[in-house]
Amino acid sequence: MKQEQQDKFEREKVKVYGPMRFIKSIKYSLDGLFYAYRYEQSLWIHGFAVLLAVILGIAFQIKLSEWAIIFIALGIILALELINTAIEAAVDLTTAKIHPLAKIAKDCGSAASFVMSIVSIVISLFVFGPYFLELFDKLF
Repeated sequence: MKQEQQDKFEREKVKVYGPMRFIKSIKYSLDGLFYAYRYEQSLWIHGFAVLLAVILGIAFQIKLSEWAIIFIALGIILALELINTAIEAAVDLTTAKIHPLAKIAKDCGSAASFVMSIVSIVISLFVFGPYFLELFDKLF
């Protein structure tokens, strides 16, 4: 226990607090985001979904509360995709072998993203569905 406290103390001494640390943390976050968009196909798919939702929201002039619901759902799925990418990278760093536990970790991270994708689609149907029904009533 004493060694853990000493290690924590040493880490705290090295940390530099202030505006530069804050700026560096933003840079590291953006590095992660750019990496994921560059190498993860699912981020591109979800990025397209965000763009589509914004276009539909503007076209249908959805309410502020509906914007909030859409952005919360899409933000959660994008965050889950980034966490899934981090899990995959950590597992790959840990083992090059196909280990049953590594497979479980990767599959569960992917499943979390998949489940939230389905939830986001359902939420989008709840928000945009009435607008599409109204549009089709006017057209036909």
